[in-house]
Amino acid sequence: MEKLNIKEFLDQDEKKDLLRLLTAGSVDDGKSTLIGRLLFDSKKLYEDQLDALERDTKRYGNAGDDIDYALLLDGLKAEREQGITIDVAYRYFSTNKRKFIIADTPGHEQYTRNMITGGSTANLAIILVDARSGVITQTRRHTYLVSLLGIKHVVLAVNKMDLVGYDRQVFDRIVTEYRQFAEPLGIPDITCIPLSALKGDNVVEASENMSWYTGKPLLEYLETVHIGSDKNFADLRYPVQYVMRPNLDFRGFCGKVASGIIRKGDEVMALPSGKKSHIKSIVTYDGELDYAFPPQSVTLTLEDEIDVSRGEMLVHPDNLPVMDRNFEAMLVWMDEEPMDINNSFFIKQTTNISRTRIDSIKYKVDVNTMEHSSVPFLSLNEIARVVFTTAKELFFDPYRKNKSCGSFILIDPITNNTSAVGMIIDRVEKKDMNIADDFPVLNLPELGIAPEHYEAIEKAVKSLSEQGFEVRIEK
Repeated sequence: MEKLNIKEFLDQDEKKDLLRLLTAGSVDDGKSTLIGRLLFDSKKLYEDQLDALERDTKRYGNAGDDIDYALLLDGLKAEREQGITIDVAYRYFSTNKRKFIIADTPGHEQYTRNMITGGSTANLAIILVDARSGVITQTRRHTYLVSLLGIKHVVLAVNKMDLVGYDRQVFDRIVTEYRQFAEPLGIPDITCIPLSALKGDNVVEASENMSWYTGKPLLEYLETVHIGSDKNFADLRYPVQYVMRPNLDFRGFCGKVASGIIRKGDEVMALPSGKKSHIKSIVTYDGELDYAFPPQSVTLTLEDEIDVSRGEMLVHPDNLPVMDRNFEAMLVWMDEEPMDINNSFFIKQTTNISRTRIDSIKYKVDVNTMEHSSVPFLSLNEIARVVFTTAKELFFDPYRKNKSCGSFILIDPITNNTSAVGMIIDRVEKKDMNIADDFPVLNLPELGIAPEHYEAIEKAVKSLSEQGFEVRIEK
């Protein structure tokens, strides 16, 4: 093997792509043990971590005479005392082929919001099932949540195969049952792997005990799974984060390419104004680029001086997002306080912030049974299909088509807490809305305001609109 100096090694390491993954499963299915084993067998632990692991195993361990690899992740005192995962534990490691960020998410239903948080950026989900129990209610719940988050790659890891004598029939039965359940959810890529996290079978190395399994062990699969095509490169969406004006000669629009590809010379349209221009340059800290793609953060300059501010969006004129104030979405309630349907909220979608209200709750989804029910409000961890009306137009795509422009958070205007996260399904026609438009109106002639003051009032109203307070002007 060719020896590299430290600079060459770091350059090579920087070019490796990153896989974000989450683990989910019922309590005691072995999520934390699996990740611990992955780190241990891939030799990604330091000596002091190994010493601490051996010491903690004697104090808190639940693995008999074996090392309790779960203790590498269950860092909270309550987690160790109860032998369960409560918080989302993130672990970083890398191999020669890829870098990984693993989110170890809790299995309990009361920590659904924690799982949603951990899975919001994931490319892949590992769903563990105990070979002795097979597919249970929690397995169905986690698979539904994974499909809700739009995660395209799922690994069904059938753990504890050592406790069923590495029986192929047990594995095949679980796989058949799982695929039957998962098929209607529309997950495009499901891979099933039999393993034993405690013993190390099919985790890093292929298992001699399961010679009947001809697929890749878990680590090899994670190193080779193709995620490059998961991003949306077709629809250009560039939400403007900041307008940079360091001097009179430079005016650039800073932001992150949410989706699509943008090139020098491309014609772009600014939303909501509809004004058009061409890309003059794509600027980064390291110099100019000929093109940019997600998730790059760049600064764009335009050929023409058009008015664009934070919260607006640059797109290709022949490929526009949905622009509407009315839409429906799947909502996960994350606040300790129950929803008050009469309250208004701030909605943050891309860089755009607006006021919004809940028009109606169509139905709540029971995450354990997938049954729908009618409810007047939502409580912590509950999921529902909800219709919204916003104060000003949002520019969005359905979440399944474009995650970055189809997701949002609701913020409580009083406490500033994140009340909920949502995944947009599509627009809703006005005739299907329940509540009439009740945003405040300023009738300038009725108020006795002279026309020469209109421009100043319009500027003030625009500033309020950018802060999420929509006011209608009538002249």
